[in-house]
Amino acid sequence: MLPEQGVVGPVMASNGEVEHVVRMTRAPVPHLRPFVRCVWLSGRRSAGGISEARENVLPTGEMHVVFRLSDDAVRLIVPGPVSSESVPGHAVVGGPRAAYYTKYTARLALSVGAQLRAGAAEALFGAPAAEFTGRHVALEALWGRQAELVRDRLIKAGDPARQLDVLETVLSERFPAITALHPAVAGALAYFATAASVREAVRRSGYSHRGFVALFRRTVGLTPKTYTRVLRFQRVLAELSATTDTGDASPWVDLAMRAGYSDQSHFNREFREFAGVTPEYYRRAAPAASHHVASPAL
Repeated sequence: MLPEQGVVGPVMASNGEVEHVVRMTRAPVPHLRPFVRCVWLSGRRSAGGISEARENVLPTGEMHVVFRLSDDAVRLIVPGPVSSESVPGHAVVGGPRAAYYTKYTARLALSVGAQLRAGAAEALFGAPAAEFTGRHVALEALWGRQAELVRDRLIKAGDPARQLDVLETVLSERFPAITALHPAVAGALAYFATAASVREAVRRSGYSHRGFVALFRRTVGLTPKTYTRVLRFQRVLAELSATTDTGDASPWVDLAMRAGYSDQSHFNREFREFAGVTPEYYRRAAPAASHHVASPAL
């Protein structure tokens, strides 16, 4: 269970400006926990000039739903030969990913959201997770006008703790009677928490390889192989966060070996794929939130 965590007060941003932030993360009420990992609130106010910052958001392997309560909508940078901008709106569903994405960080922003576990997509949005993979979708396309009505409820709640309460109520209203995750997927997720052999996970499931991969991807949104790569990356982030707190930085080659990479070049290549920055850049940036790191200057 996640404890309730919060940060309130002025902090130094990566560009040297002082920001006033509030961050809260807590485990949801018990009946939501099969499909909701946590609910969270993040607010920031920058006192600097008019320049706009960007940050890379690193993959977790899970989906999320977010309501932007301040005026500026969520704005993303779509990668490609020529980068473009996407504005999915003020209420957005983020699909599972195996790569970072880049978003603009508004000078004044307040967001409330939930990180969703495997199986939540069909229960909450009526579509398999695989349909959301690598995408951001306007919640209005799934919930209709209810998406804006929920945002209004959250804004009117005012107090951050109360806003998290309202979000939990909304999710409880939207979920049908919660049923258990498919046993083959539940077993694979438990196995992948400590091991990474897809072949062994298939054997344990009793399904054919093709059948297991299709079932897993429908529920989780990523293939088993990709999902285990994201988990390995998550272990690296957890260790980096722990060593940042203690000041005891491990050599990169040691960290790579402990996480299960074949060598340091493999580690460097995959870290950059997932984070959009080098491991050393990430360590120097020492982001306050491990999955959000300032984008390198162009």
